Amino acid sequence: MRWRDKWTVQEQARFLKRTGELLSRGYPLAEAVHSLSFYMEPVRKKDIQKCLADLREGHPFFRTLEDLGFKRELVSYVYFAEQHGGLAEAVMDGSDMVLKRQNDYRKLQQLAAYPLFLAFLTGVLFYFVHHTLLPQFTTLYDSMNVKQGWYASFIYFAGEYFPVAVYIFLFIALSGFIYFQYIFGRLPVIQQREKLIRLPVAGGLLKLLYTQSFSTHLSFLFSGGLSVYEVLNIFENNLGEPFSMEIGSSMKKSLADGHELYQAVAAFPFFEEEFYRVVKHGQDNGKLGQELYFYSRFCLAEIEGRAEKGLRIIQPVLYSLIGLLIISLYLAILLPMFQLIQGI
Repeated sequence: MRWRDKWTVQEQARFLKRTGELLSRGYPLAEAVHSLSFYMEPVRKKDIQKCLADLREGHPFFRTLEDLGFKRELVSYVYFAEQHGGLAEAVMDGSDMVLKRQNDYRKLQQLAAYPLFLAFLTGVLFYFVHHTLLPQFTTLYDSMNVKQGWYASFIYFAGEYFPVAVYIFLFIALSGFIYFQYIFGRLPVIQQREKLIRLPVAGGLLKLLYTQSFSTHLSFLFSGGLSVYEVLNIFENNLGEPFSMEIGSSMKKSLADGHELYQAVAAFPFFEEEFYRVVKHGQDNGKLGQELYFYSRFCLAEIEGRAEKGLRIIQPVLYSLIGLLIISLYLAILLPMFQLIQGI
């Protein structure tokens, strides 16, 4: 599929959300998808027709979405939902979560776009000041026996060592890319997540994301009346999601060794510490599905709260940097002039 024909994440989430809404009103899956085709663009109608043909041939819905290049996270929601029969509610919850996350990501992009542009423009102007304007002022200083100011000296120093900083940054970026592509990317997914949660700032948010996703899938499966081993088998058989396969296999082995489900959950450091307590409490009171669903809602609210808090912190920081860049630019141009006037 050509890149321009690929579904955007917003298109994927909206399609699944509307599909879930129709399913909740009693539409069969194929009829719901067919109804949505009337509101799609021509290029999407071709994909819908292919999806319908696959469904009529007996292919599972998650597989048709996988063939269309849908986001893995959304495909996983559909995969688990098809196992417990709550497709409508699960896809609406999953699409809502993805839409909110994309909205936060878009806000962050918009917030960073202007400061990055201004930083680039200021860098160009500093280059002009360093290579064109300051040498002329230096010539005038020398001809008039005027001592060069501290800010002009700083600009010279920064201009000389800025290329070195750029090379260091490019070296670090290239090293990071090689590490993630050829070393980190080849590790088992569970080990990857264990390493990612050690990242400063982002690690705590990732733990919440992993816990929220896993508890959501578990809640729907247990609410569907499945046993623990049936649930773990579903995870293990999710061939399109390496993490599901690994954690399902690992937890089955832990249960076979005589551990309880909550103990198997507690063995993974990339889940929140309260998670295993919620699982134990749900097993004790016989309402594991409900407890996990409420806990997944709590995690989702925490994620949204942290995202909003982060945006509130980032915004004034970025605009403060904008102010500093503008002031620095004025100083780079005006201070040499004031210095020259004082020396006359």
